[in-house]
Amino acid sequence: MKKLFLLALGILFSIGAFAQVSTNDTTSADKLGWQLAVHSYTFQKFSIFDAVDMTKALGVKYMSISGSAILDGTNRLTTVDLTDAQRARIDEKLHADGFGNFVNIGVVQLPADEVKSRKVFEFAKKWGINILVSEPPTNALDIVEKLCEEYNIRVAIHEHPKGHSIYWNPDFVLAAIKGRPMLGACADVGHWIRSGLDPLECIKKLDGHILALHFKDLNEYGMNAHDVPWGTGVGKTRQIMEELKRQHFHGAFCVEYEYHWENSSPEIAQCVKFFNQTCDELVAEDGK
Repeated sequence: MKKLFLLALGILFSIGAFAQVSTNDTTSADKLGWQLAVHSYTFQKFSIFDAVDMTKALGVKYMSISGSAILDGTNRLTTVDLTDAQRARIDEKLHADGFGNFVNIGVVQLPADEVKSRKVFEFAKKWGINILVSEPPTNALDIVEKLCEEYNIRVAIHEHPKGHSIYWNPDFVLAAIKGRPMLGACADVGHWIRSGLDPLECIKKLDGHILALHFKDLNEYGMNAHDVPWGTGVGKTRQIMEELKRQHFHGAFCVEYEYHWENSSPEIAQCVKFFNQTCDELVAEDGK
């Protein structure tokens, strides 16, 4: 595990052009109300502590955390089952590396069993996380909405691909959140592409309801597609960013890069560079 981390980090630092990925220290993203975050699942082969270091090395200021995490060795733990002491260790590392709280957590399980779902909300409240990413079954939506209101925590419905989730199509997400203002969408651009959907049209359908994004660009449509640096695939990345600006979306673009697991940092650095340059251009268009 440590060898993998040192290899990935070493290669990242050896490519000086990649290390300097921000043209303006994300000032343009701030003006747009956007946060670029690395989702910890991107580095799921490493410990959460290594993932924090690798995110910092990329020049990214925010993180979201997956529904599971490795603390030591190779033992993967369910995040919402972490003890107070384990959570404190992660907080110590986050703060030492200059991060604040995670921008969201997920995908987490929110079943129709209120006691089990309440445990997840309670965990998030303790950790200062105000968005849960989940795919709750339809018979749990009333309970989830009730807990959202009680804890003042929003739920962003995620969409795994067709055949793996009831929410693979944004139409189904819209039906689930209708009349539930505390619920919205976590737009997973890559999974829409895997399902054969046009990601830009999906973003347009969810206008006003997107709480966060698992942002991706893929090499092709279909279930065998894989991640590529943003702006180099079929994902209409710039057009989506333009549309999100038009929608006045404010929130996190979470990098969830699911390819070249052992050393994805150089490719993620290209995504970061693309994001920052596009933000610069979008802000410049307004003369800000």
